[in-house]
Amino acid sequence: MDILFVAGFGPIATDPTVSGSFYRDALGLPLETVSGDYLAVDGFDGAKHFGVWPLADAAESCFGTREWPDHLPVPQATVEFEVLDVAAAVAELEGAGHTLIHGARTEPWGQVVARLLGPEGLLVGVCYCPWHHTG
Repeated sequence: MDILFVAGFGPIATDPTVSGSFYRDALGLPLETVSGDYLAVDGFDGAKHFGVWPLADAAESCFGTREWPDHLPVPQATVEFEVLDVAAAVAELEGAGHTLIHGARTEPWGQVVARLLGPEGLLVGVCYCPWHHTG
């Protein structure tokens, strides 16, 4: 098998209205109704990274400990959205009433990222990866 790229990714929403509002309105993704409650966008620039991230590593990155906190849902996946200004994205999300797990910070590998949980428990990052912007 020769996988060419990530063809699609989407959270499974128990409440499509709440999830749709989060991804379309709070994050500004150009989602449109395809059928019923199904929202999607085609032709969106593809994934630049795909990884299998151990929960202990995600917990350490988010909380500084290898244990995911009991008071938060354990995420089943993560998605990160590249932005040019992470601090501005954080201000916009917080201004819209969203609670972040952590604000903008630079990871040891150079990525600037802020994270929060989506309505369905998906770990969502808004980030800036310098290596995606060098030519």
